[in-house]
Amino acid sequence: MLLLAEQKESFANTIDIAKYPTNAAENYYDVARELASAILLLDGKKAMGEYAHKEILDELANYKAFAVDEISLIDDLRIKRNNSSYEGKPIDIIYVENKKLKWIAVIQKMKDFIRKRLESK
Repeated sequence: MLLLAEQKESFANTIDIAKYPTNAAENYYDVARELASAILLLDGKKAMGEYAHKEILDELANYKAFAVDEISLIDDLRIKRNNSSYEGKPIDIIYVENKKLKWIAVIQKMKDFIRKRLESK
């Protein structure tokens, strides 16, 4: 899962946010969700069903390694992504420009967390 998330992140980093802000945001969300799922799987947990994405983030909030504002950042991205995917609302370029570096930082923190957990096994 980590490799897949890293490949998706690599692709997300190539997206021209000036032209495709919605696609960029959606891809960063997919990376964060994939990593959050991997973290939960390390503890034998899995969310399924209609509200799985929300449940994944709610469960991730129980990990002391992640601050409330980091979870909120990804949850806000989840909401934007849902509005885009299900209601056709584009994600504004300013939003992406203002949040991209924060998303990347949280994604890196999630990858580091996973690597540490895998090393300790």
